[in-house]
Amino acid sequence: MESSRNLTTLLLVAGIVILAGCAGGLSGDPSPASPEPTNESSTISTNGSVAVHYINVGQSVSTLIVNPSGETMLIDTGHYNDDGEYVIEYLQRHDITRIDHLVTSHADADHIGGNAALIEYYETEADGIGAVYDPGVASSTQTYAEYLDAIDAHDVTLYETREGDTINFGDVDVDVLGPPEPYLENDDRNENSIVLKLTHGDTSFLFSGDAEDDQEAYLVDEYGSALESTILKAGHHGSVSSSSDAFLDAVDPRAVVVSSAYDSQYGHPHDEVLQRLSERSLPAYWTATHGNIVLTSDGQNITVQTQRDAPTDPNALRGGDPIEVGSTDGVSDRARIESDGTTSIDAGGNETSDDTDSDPDEPTAEAGLTVAEIHADAAGDDRDNLNDEYIVFENTGSDALDLSSWTIEDDAGRSYTVPDGFELAAGDTVTLHTESGTRTTTELYWGSGSPIWNNNGDTVIVTNANGERILEEAYT
Repeated sequence: MESSRNLTTLLLVAGIVILAGCAGGLSGDPSPASPEPTNESSTISTNGSVAVHYINVGQSVSTLIVNPSGETMLIDTGHYNDDGEYVIEYLQRHDITRIDHLVTSHADADHIGGNAALIEYYETEADGIGAVYDPGVASSTQTYAEYLDAIDAHDVTLYETREGDTINFGDVDVDVLGPPEPYLENDDRNENSIVLKLTHGDTSFLFSGDAEDDQEAYLVDEYGSALESTILKAGHHGSVSSSSDAFLDAVDPRAVVVSSAYDSQYGHPHDEVLQRLSERSLPAYWTATHGNIVLTSDGQNITVQTQRDAPTDPNALRGGDPIEVGSTDGVSDRARIESDGTTSIDAGGNETSDDTDSDPDEPTAEAGLTVAEIHADAAGDDRDNLNDEYIVFENTGSDALDLSSWTIEDDAGRSYTVPDGFELAAGDTVTLHTESGTRTTTELYWGSGSPIWNNNGDTVIVTNANGERILEEAYT
């Protein structure tokens, strides 16, 4: 442990920024008196959606988050035995050219396995890493040393991140709930994981790394009902040492995501954890059987997409077939978690309607709406002329269409939500521009600070307010 601590100290002397509150591109100087996250029930207006990708990386974890403006956060990078291969390939397939925030939940090799390779790739072949966030508890592994060497070699900003800090992530609130000062359990790495709560409108996501019983107990004592979140990623891959009764009761999630291998040598997820979820009637999504899991929040509702239609009843979770790590199959709609806790599609991925012949993976006919024009390649540099990147929609039907709360999404999961009260008259068109502007009856603005539509091909996906996919328009 002493040699590991010395390695960290040397890197700090070389120029690492210690986080007393995220400076520079990160907001504020939080103190111990920083306000705790709240769960007020008032409806919050949001422009655009947040996509959370739980990547299937076997007995490991990696989570990509894309905010409404296209800014990215990556929490962990998979296992050391694949050196970030699956994570980098996933990011490439989704046209993620920059990681704005790379969060290391803790220094175990099954969470930082791809850190060095990912930093090397983004700093030499893509648009870079904005900053790295680390809880500051060192490891003596070669994987950890390579991670620090990559940070040093490419002069990437590194923040030691602790309870009370915040990460500036656009309109999405990111509160750091752990680790505390002083560290718990003699600097145990699992018990001092970075714990993040992301809040978008009335929805929230809790990420607790490998926090076990001591850190969970600390969080419950310190925050209580402020832990409440719509979605929980089960701690420590679904281990019995995590997701305690008291913690689950405080978080009170609507669904739980488990990231571990199908044939986990540790038996994850443990039966005791699945029983706790079952007792609370919580649907569970497991990367081993559901594959990549994408949850998209419009600020009020969350759409659940997975690669495979597998059981979500915790007691039947192991009844699903395993899916190969690195599978490139697309995701399909499985459920929609409404603001009142109900779902519009059942846990098996079937629409809750009497039309048993319908296919939930196919677009639903909605009279009139078509894509009239796709202008993905703005004049000059796309980044300097974002409002010349746009999609034109036309209502070719005979009746007006109420587009309130409809979403427009690209292949990467970036999503825009049409404001309430917006109606498209029969025969009219509306243009959705990428940047900001003043909304009119014929002009909408995504509010993104970076390009959305890939010049080399993408897919325009439109979903109505009931979570039904209305159309998909692919272009090359």
